Formats: sequence, structure tokens, C-alpha cells
Amino acid sequence: MERAKTGIYGLDELLQGGFPRGRTVLVSGACGTGKSIFSMQFIYRGAIEFGEPGVYVTFDEMPEKLRQDMLNFGWDVKKAEQDQLISIIDASSARAGVPSSESNAIMPDQLDFNKLMIEVLRLCKQIGAKRLVFDSIPALGFMLNNEDEIRKSILKLSYILSSSGLTTILTSEVLERPLGSTEPWKFSKFEAEEYISDGVILLKFFGSRAQNMRILYIRKMRGTNQDLQLHPFEITQRGIEVKKIEEL
Repeated sequence: MERAKTGIYGLDELLQGGFPRGRTVLVSGACGTGKSIFSMQFIYRGAIEFGEPGVYVTFDEMPEKLRQDMLNFGWDVKKAEQDQLISIIDASSARAGVPSSESNAIMPDQLDFNKLMIEVLRLCKQIGAKRLVFDSIPALGFMLNNEDEIRKSILKLSYILSSSGLTTILTSEVLERPLGSTEPWKFSKFEAEEYISDGVILLKFFGSRAQNMRILYIRKMRGTNQDLQLHPFEITQRGIEVKKIEEL
């Protein structure tokens, strides 16, 4: 199976070389676990280092804040946009009901799933994208009326992405599971995303308030003999780095 390098330091070694190309991977986690950094690292390093342009659809964060935050890791997203290697689609402004100054923006009257997908695929074709990020699925659900409609749209999204050939990350939010809890782990907001995705990666905090660490757990990855252990990871000056437990 052909692989797309993830761009996440230390992760490809756990996935037989990367994500299965053309597949969809769900990245879930609570607030502050690093989902947006993970997603932009996948897009940015994919474009700059691996020659695979990417589109980033943001529902939660304003694009300008996203660009500023990524400079902390030395990622000049704005220059990559100017070079037609990356495109950011602003869906956050329409969701908030305010105008956007972005060149690629979803208008309030375009907050419709079908119109959104037409615009996303048009832009992917325009820059020759190989990678795509939807950040996040719960925010995408904002434009829909009920959970039944949301689940149908998630299924439709899966079929569209499967036929597009794009290697895609979907992000979703889950509540933090208290230490020692016997409740089963949840992997998505609507408990449907993990079933339509080819891979599921969970980002979590682990430990006590006095000493927390971030951990990464690969729940599934179709067509891959993945590592099933819990792996600590750090957010460093160059982005997310997955560590071996003995390194810490």
C-alpha cells in the first residue's frame, strides 16, 4: 500500500511509513491536546518537504491567528499560500456571522454542506492538492439541524473523500476522561466519525494535575500493522514529536 508521510516526527515509524494514501484519518482529543498543530504540521511539511500541496478548512480558528501561531514552529504558512502550496478556507467567519477578508472564505449563505464541498474540491483541484484537513467535524455540525442529519453528512463526506484521492485528516473533540475512570473511551463527538474513517488517532493528557504528559494512541489504521501502545508526545519548537517511553 502506498503511504503518505505524516510529517509528525516519530509517527511514521509506528505506521509502516505513514498514512495509507488517499484515505481519511480521524484525529480526536480534548481541548489543548494539539489537534490543530498536528493537522497543520501534516499540511505544512507535506507541502514544503514532500511536494504535496494541501488545503486546510478551518471552522474554529481565524486563519490569521492560525498563521501567527504556526510561526512559533518556523512554519511560514503565508508564504506557502503565496506559492500556491497551501490554501486555507475560512469557514470560521461565516460560522460567527461576520464578514471575512480572506481570499478563500465560505460566505454565510454558503453554510450548506453541498456548497461547502463544491468549494473545497474546487480549491483542491486549483492548487493540485494531495492533502486536506477539516478542522473540526463538531464545528461542521453547527450548520446542520440535528444529529441524524449530521451523521448522514459525515457518511456523505466519507464517500466524497474516498473518491477524491485526497489523504485527509478530520478532527473531532472528545471530553477528557478522568484518571481512573472505568467509562469506555470515546473517539469522536458524534460517535460516527470513527466508523467512516480509515484511521483513528487519539490525543490525550495522561497523569495527574501535578504531572501531566500528552499521549498518542493509534486506535486503528486500515491496511497497517500499527503500534498499539500509548506513546508520549511533546509539542516542541519544531512541532509535534512522538517519543518512546524510555526517552522520558
